[in-house]
Amino acid sequence: MMVHHLPEEVAAFARHLGRLVAGLDEGGGWYGVFRQRDPDGMRACLDGREVPPWDVVESLLQDLAAARGEGELGPETVRARRLHAAAAAAYDRRPGGRDALRERLALMVREQAAAVRRGEELVALLGTVPEGTPDAQRLAHDLAWVQDDHARATARIEELGARLAALPEAPAPTPPERSRTAADVKPRKRPRGARYAWLEEEDDLPDAAPAPASVPDLSTTVATPRGARFGGAPEQERQQPRPQHPHRYEATDETARRAAHDTVGALLRLRAGGRGGEAHALLCEAATWPAARLPLLADELHRAGLAPDWATLLWEAASLPPERLVDVAGALTAAGRGQDARQLLRQGVARPTAETAAAALALDEGGRPEEAQVLIGAFVGSRSAEDAARLAAYAPHRLVPYLLSAARALAATSPSRERDLVHALRVAGLVGD
Repeated sequence: MMVHHLPEEVAAFARHLGRLVAGLDEGGGWYGVFRQRDPDGMRACLDGREVPPWDVVESLLQDLAAARGEGELGPETVRARRLHAAAAAAYDRRPGGRDALRERLALMVREQAAAVRRGEELVALLGTVPEGTPDAQRLAHDLAWVQDDHARATARIEELGARLAALPEAPAPTPPERSRTAADVKPRKRPRGARYAWLEEEDDLPDAAPAPASVPDLSTTVATPRGARFGGAPEQERQQPRPQHPHRYEATDETARRAAHDTVGALLRLRAGGRGGEAHALLCEAATWPAARLPLLADELHRAGLAPDWATLLWEAASLPPERLVDVAGALTAAGRGQDARQLLRQGVARPTAETAAAALALDEGGRPEEAQVLIGAFVGSRSAEDAARLAAYAPHRLVPYLLSAARALAATSPSRERDLVHALRVAGLVGD
């Protein structure tokens, strides 16, 4: 039997990963999630048989920072990043590495598309149930996981594409290889673990042509990391000065109206051609438009019978940076779309606690307490009391009243919510006895 030795870079990273997780709670945090959902995959990474995606390592570093009580682990992150890059490069250079990367890239494209479809379903369902009910809390919880799945799949598409692009060009096959039959490219063991780099075993590989070899090629068929979920507007737009009145609704802005009309026309053509991935990518781009233009786009989408696309755009906009989230909510409210603004804020609670706190404080500072209350009410209704206490810690004197008001509003459906919140706030030292 042939023995395959691990590349030294892979072994070095596996040792480093083992030291990293040695200080973590096996049943808590992301480490607990990974161990529960894919124990074999986690063990393969620790043994050096696989190199985990970088987003998995990043999540474990977050666990380590929480365990040490530190906000971030700068030097540790830099070292882990360097070791991971070296391990991935060595792993990819092994025989069959290019084909394995393409296979995983194709699987991640499918997982990304599945997350989009499931997210759209959940957003639609959330609009049919009363706020604060157990059903609403369950759907919000499910949506948070789907958003995580989508973000991870997209990050892995980018990572895998970059790793493929870094490989040297494959040599042309020799004549005997060209004539080799299918019975001779021996079936490889199917990768596993959707929350790692791959899909579950029952998901067959796509019958279509092989996945593109790099991220730029993917941009024509799937939602690549260009929209709201992936850092907001393009670099050139981020460098432009912010408008003096970001919430102003310019109904006479012909440029904006033309952009909305052209976008809807493009969406109709893409939907008619069954090109859902490109349609979603276009919606991701639209979510990064100046806030005042989005109500115009909403009007055009509804007139064209594309209301589900508007729901998808709101879902994408919910992942905008806090400042832009607040701008969009304000523009929608100013345009008479208060329900859309509230929906956007409710969906935004899946973001990290620090970002939710920043958005709530921005709304409060902007003289918009009702919207701040909607955002915090959604947070209290879908997150634990301990999470609420962590949010309050960013500005206790301003955020605690919002949190307590939200908990009282849920008394009819969740009588213990206020009691649990007060207890968590006391434990955190944010309120007195």
